[in-house]
Amino acid sequence: MTVLNECWIEQPRSQAVFAVLKAAGHQAYFVGGCVRNALLGATVNDLDIATDARPDQVMRLFSDADFKTIPTGYDHGTVTVLSGDTPFEITTFRRDIQTDGRHAVVAYSTDLKEDAQRRDFTMNALYASADGEIIDPLDGLSDVKAGYVKFINDPSERIREDYLRILRFFRFTAWYGSPSLGVDAEGLSACAKLQDGLAELSKERVTSELLKLLTALDPAPCVATMAQSGVLSKVLEMSDPKALPLLIHNESVLGLAPDAIRRLSAMGLLVSKQALRLSNKQSKYLDTLRKNIQSDTPLAELAYRFGAGFAKDIVVLRAAYFEHPIAGDVEAIIESGANAVCPLTAQEFMPEFQGKALGERLKTSEQIWIDSGFLMSREALLQALDEN
Repeated sequence: MTVLNECWIEQPRSQAVFAVLKAAGHQAYFVGGCVRNALLGATVNDLDIATDARPDQVMRLFSDADFKTIPTGYDHGTVTVLSGDTPFEITTFRRDIQTDGRHAVVAYSTDLKEDAQRRDFTMNALYASADGEIIDPLDGLSDVKAGYVKFINDPSERIREDYLRILRFFRFTAWYGSPSLGVDAEGLSACAKLQDGLAELSKERVTSELLKLLTALDPAPCVATMAQSGVLSKVLEMSDPKALPLLIHNESVLGLAPDAIRRLSAMGLLVSKQALRLSNKQSKYLDTLRKNIQSDTPLAELAYRFGAGFAKDIVVLRAAYFEHPIAGDVEAIIESGANAVCPLTAQEFMPEFQGKALGERLKTSEQIWIDSGFLMSREALLQALDEN
């Protein structure tokens, strides 16, 4: 018997939620990511509970017990309960009645194994009781321990239920799979065969899944397999992931944490942003990265204009694209630019210069100062402007 000894299980807020359901005679188990991550020693962020209580019963039981309840996914069987300030997503056991590759029509169930059968991967069909005992109806525990990501039963059936599972398969393999095992062959074959179904998914769902994949510690092997199978081109037309392994190595040289947009920019400068649904902030950053990867703007100037973080991103991307090593003095160069302060301000030129003329004067003075390596003094810069 495997038992989890986790603080989030033992904490009074969790036990209070279980107590309400158990007092009414219902089953209740932690399920999915929190159980999987605890077994892997990974961070647990979300606390999900599966129960045989229907959503209306969950709402009534917890409202009567003075818990705040939110019908976040009521039509799909999910109610969020706040215990203190900790949210618990409580979902009724379900079984699929009808699927179309994007959405499922479900029926509520009282059978934990039926609930497990409708999940995607064996490692996500693990449950834990209020005392931490693992319930493993589909032998997912052995797969978690081995780092083996595989579909429940027939991979093709699971994928036809929701084509997003193709991308989830690669994402989970990148995050939780053992490098020595690689990608499950049966699952990969099903993903390749059914990849056309990805066209039925919304850009929002595809984007979310792809960005999660790219924030894995090292997604390069999985991304390469996606490319070889044809899956990658279905979601990122004209992408080329050959620079990605070099980028990930370069990130480790500078100690950079994984970043999805930085890594996305390493997958081809011709990839259309229209294929994804990025936020305005993400889209703007991606554009700025792409513009400067191939520019000849000095590194110190990039650090001055955009900050040290941006300059480091450009360093690792340029090194990956052009296959050259990172110079040993780049961090000092970046810091010199990031910490530089131009000695002239608008006040120096007012009221003689106003409006557009003032802006041009400031731009000219700043560029002369940058070209000097940020070394020119105020007096020398004023003199250079008079001579310009």
